Parts: sequence; structure tokens; C-alpha cells
Amino acid sequence: MSLQLMTYLVVGATFALYIFIAIKAKASTTGEFYVAGKGVHPVLNGMATGADWMSAASFISMAGLIAFKGYDASVFLMGWTGGYCLLAMLLAPYLRKYGKFTVPEFIGDRYYSNIARVVAVICLITASLTYVIGQMKGIGVAFSRFLELPFETGLVVGMVIVFIYAVLGGMKGVTYTQIAQYCVLIFAYTVPAIFISLQLTGNPIPQLGLGSTMADGSGVFLLDKLDKTLVDLGFHAYTLQKGSTLNIFMYTLSLMIGTAGLPHVITRFFTVPKVKDARSSVGWSLVFIAILYTTAPAVGAMARLNLMNTIEPEPGVSLAYADRPTWFKNWEKTGLLKFKDKNGDGKIQYVGDKKKNEMVKVDRDIMVLANPEIAGLPNWVIALVAAGGIAAALSTAAGLLLAISSAISHDILKGIFAKGMTDKQELLAGRISMGGAILVAGYFGLHPPGFAAQVVALAFGLAASSIFPALMMGIFVKRVNNIGAICGMLSGLGITLVYIFWFKGWFFIPDTNMAPNDAAHWFLGIAPEAFGSIGAMVNFAVAYSVSMITPPPPEHIQHLVEDIRVPGIIKR
Repeated sequence: MSLQLMTYLVVGATFALYIFIAIKAKASTTGEFYVAGKGVHPVLNGMATGADWMSAASFISMAGLIAFKGYDASVFLMGWTGGYCLLAMLLAPYLRKYGKFTVPEFIGDRYYSNIARVVAVICLITASLTYVIGQMKGIGVAFSRFLELPFETGLVVGMVIVFIYAVLGGMKGVTYTQIAQYCVLIFAYTVPAIFISLQLTGNPIPQLGLGSTMADGSGVFLLDKLDKTLVDLGFHAYTLQKGSTLNIFMYTLSLMIGTAGLPHVITRFFTVPKVKDARSSVGWSLVFIAILYTTAPAVGAMARLNLMNTIEPEPGVSLAYADRPTWFKNWEKTGLLKFKDKNGDGKIQYVGDKKKNEMVKVDRDIMVLANPEIAGLPNWVIALVAAGGIAAALSTAAGLLLAISSAISHDILKGIFAKGMTDKQELLAGRISMGGAILVAGYFGLHPPGFAAQVVALAFGLAASSIFPALMMGIFVKRVNNIGAICGMLSGLGITLVYIFWFKGWFFIPDTNMAPNDAAHWFLGIAPEAFGSIGAMVNFAVAYSVSMITPPPPEHIQHLVEDIRVPGIIKR
């Protein structure tokens, strides 16, 4: 059976499953639409959270980053998993005890201010929309490569699928669909990794294969071989730390608190029956996420080694361009892999010297999707990877769109402008908001801004510098008032925006001594992607300082903060 037909069958079967689940789990109340009726078992919610979190960025991009950045890419592993530890200890159980539907609703009530609620909504929509654009683009790329459809057609198909199960089922339908999507994506990620680990090291467990010796009997460890291969070709050693320790630390911290502050992740812990279940649910989600995240380093390292060995099959012997394998030709068609014969010898020279390097483009995002083809695995495995990548993008897109929908219908309309709405009207408004959000995301997916890939860091920076501090102080610091919280969110958000936009060159002012992305001019050598941690510190400092010189919160708000932290029923 051809690869294209196999992929159509596998992807089509998964789509049919998602739609069937959505029809069976249709939301009929606002509680089911926003928080799945608060009746999801913590183990199942942990699995759904894993799918919600492991987007196209985790499934497709992370291993590609690890493949090319090596040691320095450990920030993604530590930051994106460490954030769940913060959620389990500091946020999830307390927010679940509070018992409302959304993060902006908690912020609005805790800081007794509609302005605070609106600021939280703005942060939520900006961060969520940034992410969902990336997911839509990922769907289009996967379709265009594996189903040989135009990018635009693939994107529209993805929009329709998300529309059906997200608008129809709400959080209830999304939750059970994400459970199925987790099973698809984790199976699609680990099966090729097992095959490739067996090929290279003889060890079927990729996590152990990464630290094993090669299966060729040489006795050389895989990482040692990869280091030597790269150094011989003029690249940095794979296991060498290249960035500053401070930048790595701040990057990890930004990703951690950004993860803990992302509203679409936090909302998942409103769906479980009890406060105890919220903490348990975070633990289970970390287990399910760890299966992929501990596999990713092996996938990245093995993919890079396979790529290098394909282009240079023997030391000092380069592959002739005319003899390039089928997978190379297929990815050339997408424009994500490009070769330029600079010396005219007809051979592919892939070296660390940019002037001599003839692989002028090797997009990092192709590594996971291309890895099974590079390794010569069966067509069904390649089709499975395509289905997994699409499942990852769809699952996160649904969660993000639901967060946007609830912010508009519940926090803005019902919470501020139309407080007299009935549940039926609110449910209709939520579905209309979801449809509108899908159209906006689809438009930007079809016409992405030039900085769409870079701005992913902005989403984490926004959540880290604005929402996370407001939640933390709202739970643990009684003295922080509405004026302090609003000033803190705006200052943290503002300084992060300015720093990222300045050093990314988006409103850069020309200076002969400075250029966009010039690390020499970064504050303490901290990259724009890592600056969310600094923004969070500014938020904490401003919020606390302003609160100290302004009147304290009302007594009932201070009692509310105590009740959230103490076991028992919140008194209102």
C-alpha cells in the first residue's frame, strides 16, 4: 500500500473517532461547555491535559530544537515539565477550590475589579491566539507533506474538524476527544523512537538507547559518535553548553512560570470533581507528558545522527546530489529542505562553515516527521507519525480556542456587559465566540505574520509576566489589592513586550552600534525568549510596592484568600 493511501486511511480513521466522540459528548449546559460539568476523573483529565499541552510545538518542534541545539535545548525539557510542578504545588488545588469557570473570573473576583478581569482577558486572548496560529500552521504543513494537499486546503480541513468537535462538545467534548488524541500522539511518537533506537543501539527503550553504545559493535557510545561526527564537520559538539548559564536559568524559569500561567492549561484543573483530584490530576498529567518528554532527547539526537550519516555515509565521503534518497526529494518539495551546489562538484557538503555549507536550509520542524523516512521505517509508521502530529496540533488548538471562547462569552459578556444572560444565551454566545475564534485563527494561519515563529516566546512571556504573578499573589498574599495587581500586570506585560519587540527588531530604532538579535546588547545576556522571568519579577515588585502604599483589600476579600488556602468550604 502506498504511503499516501496509508496516511489517508490512518488520519481519516482518527478524524472519524474525534467526531464520533464529540457527538456522544455534546455539551448541553454552560457547566459542561466550560468545565465538562466538573466530573472528569483525574487520571483521564491528566491524559487530556497531556494532549492539551503537547501541541505541535512539543510533538514536532521540540525534538528538532534538541537535534540542532543539543545541550542548550534542555531548557525546554526542564521548563515545560517544571511548570507542572508549580501548578501542582501552588495553583491547581486552590483555583479548583475556588470553583469558578475561568482564570480571569478568579482574578476579577479576587481583586474586586472588572478592570483587572479585562486585563487578564487581554493577556489570555493574546497568548492563546499566538499559540493557536502556530497549531493551525502545523496542521497545514502536515497535510501538505503527507496527504499531498495544498497548504490552504489542509488548513481548512483542520479548521472544520476543530469546529465540529470543539463548538459542538465544548470542554466536555474536547476533554474526551483529547484523551483519544493523547493515545494517538503518544503511540505515534514512541513507536518510531523504539524502531530507531533498536536500529542504532540495539536497545528498544529510547531513553536508555540515548546512553548506549552503537549496535555496529564499535563500542562507541551514541552521543560520543554524534559529538565526533559534528566536530569533524565543523559544528559544535552536541553535548557542549553554548549559551551562558544565567540565560539558560532565566529561559528555564520563564518557560516554567509561563507554563504554570497559561490559562488553557489551568482551566483543565477546573474540570475535576474535588480539590484533591486537582492535585492528583496534575501529577497524572506530568506522568503522561513525561513519556513524550523523556523520549524527545533520544528522538532529537538519533534524528541528527541519521541525518548526518545519510548525507555523509562514510567519513570524508559526501553523498552525490543525484543519488539523494526519496525522503530528501519529498521534503525539498515543501521548501523546508534546500540544497545549493556552491562548489559545483555535484555532492552535498554539509559542514559548520556557513560559507561552505551547501545545505542552505534544514528546517528544524521536519526532524520528527522526516525521521521515520530517513531511517527507512515501514509506511504505516510514517502514516502514524503524520496522524500524531495532526492530533497534537488539533488537541491544543481546541483547548486554546475554548479558553478564548470562555473569556469572551463568560468573562466579557456575562461577567461585565450582559450580566442578565440566561445559561442558554451564554451557551450560544460561547459557541459563536468559538466559531469566530476559529475563523480568526484560520485567517492568520493562512496569512501568518512574518514573525509568527518568533512570537511563540511572546506567549510564554505574556503568561509568565502578567497572569502567573497575579494568581500567585491572589492566593498567597492578602495585602495585594486591585490597584497593585492591575499595575503589576500592566508593568510586567509592558516591559516584556518592549524587550521582545525591541530585540526582535519589530519596532527597532536604527543604531550603528546595535542590531536586532544582537546578544551583546541583551540585558545581562538574557535572550528575548527568556525575558518573561524578568517581567514576572517586575510584576511581583510593582504589585507589592503599590499595594503597600494604597488601602488594603476589603475584609471580605482577605477572608476569601484565607478560605482558599484552608481546607473547608469557601464562605461567600
